[in-house]
Formats: sequence, structure tokens, C-alpha cells
Amino acid sequence: MTLISGYRTGPVESPGEGTFFPSLPITFSPVFFLTQAGVPTPGASARHSKESPQAWVSRTPWTGLPWWTHMQGCDPLAQTAPGRLQSRRARVHQQITKELRMRTGAENLYRATSNAQVRETVVLELSYVNSSLQLLKEELEELNGSVEADGPGSQGITVPMIPLGLKETKELDWSTALKELISGHFGEDGASYGAEIRELEDLRQAIRTPSRSEAGLELLMAYYNQLCFLDTRFVAPAGSLGLLFHWYDSLTGVPAQQRALAFEKGSVLFNIGALHTQIGARQDRSCPEGTRRAIKAFQRAAGAFSLLRENFSQAPSPDMSPASLSMLEQLMTAQAQECIFEGLLLPPLATPQDGVAQLCLAQEAAQVAAEYRLVHQTMAQPPVRDYVPFPWTALVHVKAEHFCALAHYHAAVALCDSPPAQAGFPALQQPLRGPPATSQPWGSAWPEEPEERRKLGEGGAEGTE
Repeated sequence: MTLISGYRTGPVESPGEGTFFPSLPITFSPVFFLTQAGVPTPGASARHSKESPQAWVSRTPWTGLPWWTHMQGCDPLAQTAPGRLQSRRARVHQQITKELRMRTGAENLYRATSNAQVRETVVLELSYVNSSLQLLKEELEELNGSVEADGPGSQGITVPMIPLGLKETKELDWSTALKELISGHFGEDGASYGAEIRELEDLRQAIRTPSRSEAGLELLMAYYNQLCFLDTRFVAPAGSLGLLFHWYDSLTGVPAQQRALAFEKGSVLFNIGALHTQIGARQDRSCPEGTRRAIKAFQRAAGAFSLLRENFSQAPSPDMSPASLSMLEQLMTAQAQECIFEGLLLPPLATPQDGVAQLCLAQEAAQVAAEYRLVHQTMAQPPVRDYVPFPWTALVHVKAEHFCALAHYHAAVALCDSPPAQAGFPALQQPLRGPPATSQPWGSAWPEEPEERRKLGEGGAEGTE
């Protein structure tokens, strides 16, 4: 059992397929993203109740049409950096699917025939297909490794962040399956709810291309909550709705499919986290407000991946495996920590040569370096290293070393340039007495003699070269 927002919910299981625990619309702590749509009354367990479909589809904060009909997805062909990248990813995903089908057909033919000449031809065809798949995988890695600099994020700050691409999906026809469920579960004519089912289909169509903004997040969360309502209001035979959900892996582009509604919910939650990473990466971190927004976005992305890792099992695609989700959670936590450090450097920085301020900067830089070292270690372990884009691994390694050097630099500045007034020594020593960071660029005692501090500071500065 899992406690989420004060409500206990049991696991929603599909035999042999994904399992996803949260079955109610959920509200997270401030570290996570927020959603308030349709939270049930505490203690009122309405799972698989006989509430009318009409009441279910009309539960909205507005009168008239359901509120999600006022939302639209962005144009995937729009001439923006995210739009162009998403269009290119979609084309690569389609090509990967085509090549995988050709390889499956060739392998089946190879097993079915005993003709040596045919087998030789099939082997040659398989070599071509595998070569094409490798090229497509490299192209997808290049797209995933690119920085989506659409917006002010490229102004003032040159250190890039790593955004995550959205999972792509195919169109889905809800009509037949939902009409049959309404007829079987409620004993009503499913055809009379055609308009409401079309609204749900329009909502899913819109979430395929959400805008890179708060509106896009609201769209994804609206659809996620509707999936929760579907899960709680309908009793589906064999643990599924009779639909086949198709989603492409965000990192490899390999298609995956399941009949479990849990897979659809997990994929949408993954995209919520991915969209938070894109919003965080495009913020202007040269100003305090942009830095705060970036910190919040990366923290919420980490929260989404953490929730998915803790509650989704038997993932059919590598990007939703526990190892990948753990890596993504660590990466977003490290990027949030980096934004915190950048915020400390923004003006007005009170007395930059003050020893306490410099030691605080050194501690923060050491913490960022420790976070990125942990991410790099995770990326270097199998199976994550087999599908994480190489530019990600290289950038994370560079950042770990960069912030370690910054920690040494700020500690050296504190040692060499801080005033030697006796009254300041207790305050200057206090940061050194706290819990040591993973990377310690300074000693445990503050030298009182100016010459000793200068030598120690110069030694720390040499470590940054």
C-alpha cells in the first residue's frame, strides 16, 4: 500500500504488464508538481463505483464544456527549436519502427527456410537493417544530446543544462472500448456518450504535442487525472480496457506497447517530468527570477521520476526502467543544485571578498560536484550506459570536475583575501566544522597566521588548474 496525499491506494495490477500504484488524482509537496483536478473526499473510496458516466465526464471546475476542451497542443511543425527537434524525433521513431519490423520479418524468414541461398540473402539484408538501426540510434542520441535553446535560456548563461525529450505515441481510438465498457459496466447505451468520448480523444491528441510551458503541463496533468478517473470508475476485463497503448522510448526510440492502462499513465507521468526538464533548461538563469523557476522545474522533474520509479514496475521500455529513472532523478537533482549555486553568484553578492561568503560558495560548489559525480557513476554502469547519449555522460563528467575546481577556487580566495581580524575567525571556521561534503577542497582548521593561509590558499588554487 502507498500513501499519497493522505489517501491510501492499493496497486492496480495487470497480469504480465506494468503495475502502477496511484489510482487517484494526486497532489504533491512543493518539491513536486501540483495538480488539484478532482481529488476525492478523504475516506470515500469510490473505486469502481456505479457513478454514472455522465457525472464522471462532466466533473469540471467550469460550467459548459469540460475545461480541457479549452486547451490545445502546440503545432509540431512550428518553427521553434523544440518543435523542430520534436518533428525530427518523430521521423526517427517512425524509421526505427520500420527497420525493426523489417528485421523481425527477416529473422522469421531465416528461421523458416532451409534454402542456403535464401539464408545468405537474408543474412545480408539483416546486416543492412542493423546498420541502419545503428545510424538511427546515433541520430536520436544526437537529438537527445542537443540543448533546446528556445527562449531566453541562452542569454547570460553559457553552461548548458540537459533537457529530456518527450516520449512519442501513436493515435488511439477510445470509442469502441469505452462504449463497450459503459454498456457492460453501467448497463447504458455507450453510443449516447459519443461526444464525451470524442472530448477524451481530443485531449489525448493534444497531449502528443504539448507546448513547452505551464499550459503544456496543465494539459498533461489534465489527461493524467482523466486516466485516474477511468481507472477508478470502470471495471475492465483482464485488467485492461481492451486498448493497445503504443509509446516510443525517449532515449532509444524503440517502440513499446502494452494493454495495461498503467503503461499509459506511467508514460504520461514520464512526459510530465520530461517537460519540466525542458522548461527548466530554457529559463534565463542570469536573473534571480529565472534561476528560481529553473530550480523549481528541475526539482519537480526529479519528483516526477522518483514517483514513477517507486510506483511503476515491469516497464517495457529502457527509459522507464528503475535504473534509468534513478539516473534521471539524480541528474535533475544535480541540475537543481547547480542552479542554486548560480543563484548565489548573482548580484547583489554582498562583499564578494568576505571569507564567510567565499566559504559558502566553496561548500555549494563542492556539493554540486558531488551530485554530478554520483550521476556520472550511475551513467557509467550497465545497463544505463548502453542507451544514455554520450554527450550527456561527457557533459556530466566535465561539470563534476568544473565545480570541484570552483570549490577549490572559492576556498583559496577565502584563505588568501579574507581580513585576518581575530573577531572574524569563529565565523570563518563555522562552515568548516559542519558535515564535510564528498569533495573537501580545504582543511578542517582555519590557520591564523597570514602566511600559512596564503600558502594553503595558493595550494588550493593550484588544484584548479
